[in-house]
Amino acid sequence: MLDAPQPFPRAGAVEVPASAACYATADVARLLRLTPAQVRGHARGLLHPTRGPRNAYRFSFQDLVLLRTAAALAAAKVPAPRIRRALRTLARQLPAGRQLSGVRVLADGREVIVQAEGRTWRPESGQLVLDLEVKQLAAQAAPIARRHVRTVRAAEQTVTADEWFALALDLEAVDHAGALDGYRRALALEPKHADAHVNLGRLLQEGKQLPEAAQHYREALRLAPEHVTAAYNLGTVLEDLGDRTGAVAAYQQALSLDPRLADAHYNLSRLYEQVGQGQAALRHLKAYRTLIRRK
Repeated sequence: MLDAPQPFPRAGAVEVPASAACYATADVARLLRLTPAQVRGHARGLLHPTRGPRNAYRFSFQDLVLLRTAAALAAAKVPAPRIRRALRTLARQLPAGRQLSGVRVLADGREVIVQAEGRTWRPESGQLVLDLEVKQLAAQAAPIARRHVRTVRAAEQTVTADEWFALALDLEAVDHAGALDGYRRALALEPKHADAHVNLGRLLQEGKQLPEAAQHYREALRLAPEHVTAAYNLGTVLEDLGDRTGAVAAYQQALSLDPRLADAHYNLSRLYEQVGQGQAALRHLKAYRTLIRRK
């Protein structure tokens, strides 16, 4: 069997407001060694950056990853339509938050390969040679993000819970402490923000603060009973706490909400195998393999 999948956040696609997106065009140009005109050119038709003062572009960290990849593909003489097609696919598939900083984009000589969180997938692309470490980009972007956070905090009275949530999600790749603070500020403004509970719980779980993480996942499920990620991540943290029965129930709840959640099938297969329920283990393993092949 493969190694057990780790919690993989699938936070709701909350659009990053202009007050939360960290990177201006000049910041991006400096980080990626492009001209501002090249940044705007790559962004058109590919990204949906928000707008800041005087209608200027504001980019998220995920935008940085996509722009850097687009620039590398262009330098490799990949035709523009093929770049747009590959990057649109990649944009839909990139993980959110801290997991984004662990992404590696490379190629096998025929198509792009993306590696993240133990997964490998192939968004559509053309022939190229590409090897981009997102972790290095995150380190370079961190000072700009922290500066932006200071600006946002200075104007805190005008920042909404959704804006703090979006900012925290973007900060996960570059500033763990800042992300924690952002989610807590979102919840202080809106205690019923289920996505903030889930993402804060995940960061707490990564920091081995397991009972607190479970509390946030349960609160998210109380507020939003159909929150698939909350149910799945509750299963992972209950496993970490040694509560196998609770973990099975949480994974089953996640699958009742989304039967195509491959990682939940995988984890249930492993848990059932551990307690000698071979038939149930095999059923979920088959479901997992079927879903993985379809991706």
